[in-house]
Amino acid sequence: MLTKESGHILLRLARQTLEEQLGKTPTDPVAEKDLTNPDLRAHRGVFVTLYKSGTLRGCVGSLLGIEPVPDGVRRHVINAALHDQRFPMVTGDEVTALEIEISILTVPEDLAYSDSEDLILQLRPHVDGVILRAGAGHEATFLPQVWDQLPVPEMFLDHLCLKAGLAGGCWRSTQPMIQTYQVQHFTEKNN
Repeated sequence: MLTKESGHILLRLARQTLEEQLGKTPTDPVAEKDLTNPDLRAHRGVFVTLYKSGTLRGCVGSLLGIEPVPDGVRRHVINAALHDQRFPMVTGDEVTALEIEISILTVPEDLAYSDSEDLILQLRPHVDGVILRAGAGHEATFLPQVWDQLPVPEMFLDHLCLKAGLAGGCWRSTQPMIQTYQVQHFTEKNN
């Protein structure tokens, strides 16, 4: 578990990285000594989400810890701003209007279930992030925060199937592979 202070450092790092990438002077730069905490050096899955006026503006991350957390934050804030295919690239003029959220993931675990009813019973809304995999190239995830917009498990899974490029009810008939994970998230709104 990261401390609130470590979360604050990561949010500052994300903002600094974004400002530098878009040619702005960092408003609250992070010193390298601030990143030496062993918890920050752990390899964890990281997602960075950008909001503008409360609306999603970009979200990119990795499910597995392939690099230290600060490196993931740096990489994913740039990718969320400039390479999320769902949105136009963030401009320098937008930076001050953006709110940053960082999610640090636990290691995903397989969820064994017998049928669609069992799957619904095992999911923990607002706790579990869910990864759905079905066939070659059909994979998608929703962070636990998505339960706020899709609070009904059936609706959550239908949208997850659509995100994976499958029919909305695929989870009812094909028994896709499901993994769950939890997150610790930090947002500038609450900082």
